[in-house]
Amino acid sequence: MKWLDDPMIRIVKLIAHGFSEGIMLLLIVVWSGFVFAIIIERAMKLYSKAVNKDAFLATMQKCILAGDVSKAIKTCSAADAPVARIVQAGLLKVNRPDDEVQAAMDEAALTELPELSKRTGYLALLANLSMLSGLLGTVGGLIESFGSISGDSVDASQKAKILAQGISMAMNCTWFGLFVAIIALLGFAVLNGKTQSVEDEINEVSVKVLNLVLTNRQKVNLSGVPQAA
Repeated sequence: MKWLDDPMIRIVKLIAHGFSEGIMLLLIVVWSGFVFAIIIERAMKLYSKAVNKDAFLATMQKCILAGDVSKAIKTCSAADAPVARIVQAGLLKVNRPDDEVQAAMDEAALTELPELSKRTGYLALLANLSMLSGLLGTVGGLIESFGSISGDSVDASQKAKILAQGISMAMNCTWFGLFVAIIALLGFAVLNGKTQSVEDEINEVSVKVLNLVLTNRQKVNLSGVPQAA
């Protein structure tokens, strides 16, 4: 398809056209590799290990109200999600005072929450680097284009054509840089929004489960729950 082939043709021509544009274009290709790698890795982290908040809360409520903390712990282990590990940390301390249960969940949250936003912030940096690399390549290309028609070695009738071609090729460097920057910023916005949503769910679920445990201690069956030293 022509609309897919044109960008690749432009990139190949740009690399062959001049030193400045070619170097900056290759640099933008490197930035784009980091952008796509971060977006894919973060999306897998945030979306693949999500849990159904309402179903998880319903299961925790059923287990805790029935006094079956051991089953609740096993459910958390099977979930393999940040919110489940935080809740599990509190449930493992259910035989300890209230402040120790809270402290255990807070400690687990300090481990899990930073992992959710890890590397996402680099997308904003890569967006700026891509855009600035494109502009730098364009400026360098323009300098080379104007330099190529200076002096008397070039026929006057050809100068306008050579200059137009040089400017056109140089501007493609900015185009590619802006394209990668847009992808990076879109990825940053989507992933940042998802991260905030997951963090809000974690806070909501952990508080609700903590309140369930603290208000229903008399129903808790400690058999099967590891005894803290």
